[in-house]
Amino acid sequence: MTESILTPGNIVAEGSATTKEEAIREAGALLVAAGAVKPEYVDAMLEREASVSTYMGNFLAIPHGTNDAKDAIVRSALSIVRYTNPIDWDGDEVRFAVGIAGLNNEHLEILSKIAIVFSDEDEVSKLINAADANELFALLEEVNAE
Repeated sequence: MTESILTPGNIVAEGSATTKEEAIREAGALLVAAGAVKPEYVDAMLEREASVSTYMGNFLAIPHGTNDAKDAIVRSALSIVRYTNPIDWDGDEVRFAVGIAGLNNEHLEILSKIAIVFSDEDEVSKLINAADANELFALLEEVNAE
């Protein structure tokens, strides 16, 4: 990996979505804007969600595309959108939608790092209470470490 997977520009501290679909589109739009994926990847994220929930627990969902959408990935990247009001994710509450694009299976390493951070309730609490996108970035920057 030569580029950072997570950049401050891919973090939104106050997402505007109110539904699961909107949250997936919001996280996907950040990946598109970063040049990490082609627009059709967002449709593949919705397709994935329709087949299996990407809710992970601890207020976290990790929407990502299907295997068929690999060609729509330009480079590995993360997007993070935090919601003040929880999103109803099929009965679970989501405060963080983390969009993932993984090139050459790099997403497995990314998923592992995110899972470690969000498995710690104290870390999740820090993320919920972070003042802004810069503070969120500082708390999550370790995902860029190789």
